[in-house]
Amino acid sequence: MIERIIRWQPPVIKQTLIVSSLVMASLLSSGLSAQNSAEIQAQYPDVADLFNAFDVTQAKALEEIATINADPATQQARNELQMNMNMRASMSMSEMMAAGMMNHDGPVNMNMGMAGGPHHDLEVAARMRLLEVMRGKHSNETAENAFENSSAISRHTAEVFKRGRNFEETLFTIYIDDDVDNKLAAVADAIENYLSDDQHSVAIVPKESSYLLSHDQANGLKTAFPLLRGFLWTHQWLQLAALEAVILQGLDSQFNGGVDVALERFWNKVGSSGGMTMFPAPSELPMAPAIAPDLYSQSPEAAIILDNLNLLETVIADILAFPNVENRDESMDQAITYFTDKETNNAQSVDYLLFALRGGIYNQGGPAVGELMQSERNRAREAMNMQHNMIMSSPQ
Repeated sequence: MIERIIRWQPPVIKQTLIVSSLVMASLLSSGLSAQNSAEIQAQYPDVADLFNAFDVTQAKALEEIATINADPATQQARNELQMNMNMRASMSMSEMMAAGMMNHDGPVNMNMGMAGGPHHDLEVAARMRLLEVMRGKHSNETAENAFENSSAISRHTAEVFKRGRNFEETLFTIYIDDDVDNKLAAVADAIENYLSDDQHSVAIVPKESSYLLSHDQANGLKTAFPLLRGFLWTHQWLQLAALEAVILQGLDSQFNGGVDVALERFWNKVGSSGGMTMFPAPSELPMAPAIAPDLYSQSPEAAIILDNLNLLETVIADILAFPNVENRDESMDQAITYFTDKETNNAQSVDYLLFALRGGIYNQGGPAVGELMQSERNRAREAMNMQHNMIMSSPQ
């Protein structure tokens, strides 16, 4: 009935109704976010501070990457990197292995003889600035507006990121709120609310994993900014690990204090200003089945939303990090469309789980609470995917 009424309104009135509905949805989302932040602040102030800091830091990190890629002083390094990446993209796995460009961790990072990435000194300086931002205290309002205020991404991208962050905080709040007896029902309601804005919500089903490894700017972040990649993936690890820790606490009292363990491990992974640490940052994108398996067991839909958000964030960073991209806004719009499309490019559950677990728990940052002192995998996710593709394409 409401749809029929809107259809028959004059154009100006119809437009006003649509805008008003979007404003109302934004206000409801902001109010929910404030409630979440207050609950988390009351019980886990360190986590609440970091959640705010992560939003601000990620927005700033994307700006740092965009600034370095726009600096005339980096043009030669960008040209060499672009040539190298284009050459690797056109080679088969066997050709890369023969050329010494492939090992068990995947394609060798060719850095033109420089330590770290091709922009190492600039990247170290950027990481030091970002670490100061992350260690600071930021208001809820500042965190809420961080993505909108970023000059590196579009308003549409910012809204998708912000809505995703609010969903993550809602999940955390549900699991720490003792007044919520039926956690699964509350999570289901949170998912329904998240999906109510179709334009700014990612799919509830897994997307084809090959997209991360084969989109036009794939591996841009890993190759051009390896230090910032590890820094950002450490944030994603803690968001999953903290959630897993509070879920475990609710299941068994022996896991009480798990959030403190996750926080300690997070700071150990962050390390020094220059990135030196005895506890390495994730070398594979952290995903829920590996880092938050209890969340996946209780609500695969919620876990998949978080993974799609983290995959999207990495793809956006790839686009900004890849050298000499002519129209980054168009590429970002394509990525947003890919992940917010609920109908196409969806993967089977078993393929999603294989991709999520293929990189290994250790390489994704390690468990939130338990112990894992060395990698349980002998190949990286990318190397395993390339090996699988080579086997499948080989003549029988």
